[in-house]
This record gives sequence, structure tokens and C-alpha cells, in this order.
Amino acid sequence: MTDLPQHETLKGTFNPKAFLARAEAGKTIGKYGKNQEIFAQGQIADSVLYIQKGKVKITVLSEHGKEAVVGIFTQGQFFGEACLDGAPLRTATSQAMEDCLITSLTKAAMLATLETEPKFSAFFVAYLLARNSRIEDDLIDQLFNSSERRLARLLLLLANFGKEGGAPPVAVTLSQETLAEMIGTTRSRVSFFMNKFRKKGFISYNGKIEVHSSLLDAVLRDKPQIKEDE
Repeated sequence: MTDLPQHETLKGTFNPKAFLARAEAGKTIGKYGKNQEIFAQGQIADSVLYIQKGKVKITVLSEHGKEAVVGIFTQGQFFGEACLDGAPLRTATSQAMEDCLITSLTKAAMLATLETEPKFSAFFVAYLLARNSRIEDDLIDQLFNSSERRLARLLLLLANFGKEGGAPPVAVTLSQETLAEMIGTTRSRVSFFMNKFRKKGFISYNGKIEVHSSLLDAVLRDKPQIKEDE
């Protein structure tokens, strides 16, 4: 006998987001405050996590003690799914960047749901495909674009420009050090470019970084405002 509520055992009625928003066997809902650790590098990898609300930072610590930001995840995204591919330990640390509401599914519960619920499988595969495309775009960006253009693209992504559903832009709260780590340059270069963007009206500061559509226009039109620096 299935543990799912009766209305979800009926064919065609399964709702992935509703399923992820509800705690039940093999699935818990947790609240995390700003800067709170969710899991740490080296811990046992036994669950997949889904962000209902908030933003999560993923960092990796090298053998020499150097920490680097390797990803920022937001509402509607999964993380920690490497356990499904047999990874026994977490290869990175995750930390809440703001108040977060996160669903945690045990590896067994995740695999069982993927096997029994086609709609959930399609939902998860769509996420993985979108993430894979983003990784490919990031690699191309890193290989072929200047650090100035990489910063512009990162700011636009973090501010939700181009996100499906026409969501309004959001303020960027990352430090210049973190932005520098994410695009592979120095803090001084980021500071230089940020001042340049501000003077040109692409961004503004008000405790947070407000990204304006003029930055997107400059990138799309490939005008001299965003040019090679290296």
C-alpha cells in the first residue's frame, strides 16, 4: 500500500511542487537562517535538497585551505544530487545566503519517486538539462570572455534577468570577493568594473547591488561599454 495521500495516487494528479512542499516519510522540510550551514564538505551524502525559498551558496575547500564559491542556487533548484550517482561524501559545503526553506529527500525516497512518478521524473530531468546548459555556458564564458563581460553576465544571472516567467529583477547581495571568485579574477578588478558599471548607469548601490536593464542591453548589443580587458 502506498504512503502517498489518496488524491496523489490517482493517475495524472501528481504535482511535483506540491509533493516537494509537504513533509512525509523520507522527506523533511527545514528552515535555515542566513549564513547557516546546510551540509559540509566531507559529510555523508545521503539526501537531495530542493530550495522552496531563499538562496544557497556552494563552496569548495582545497587541500591547501583555499575556499572558492562554485555555485549559487535559488528557489526552484535542486542541489546535493551527486549522491544519486553513487558519491558517498559531499564534495562541497552548502550555506544559506538568506532565510531559506529547504526540502530534504533521502536518497531512497528520491530514487523511489523518480521510478514511480513520471511527472516528477520529467520535472527533475528538466532541471538537470537546464543546469547542464548553464554549466556549458559558464565554461564558454570562462574560456572566451573577458573578466568584465563575465562579471556583467554573472550580475544579470544573479538578478534574474532572462528568467522564465518574467520575474522582476532582484538585488544582488554578494560581496566583491565572492563575485571575483565566481568569475576567476581579483577583487580589485571587480571593484574597477563595478565602479565603471555604476558610472555608466548599469548598476546602482543602495546597500545591495541593483542591476538595471541597460547592462543587459549593453551585453546583447555587444557595444564598446562591455569590452575586452585582457
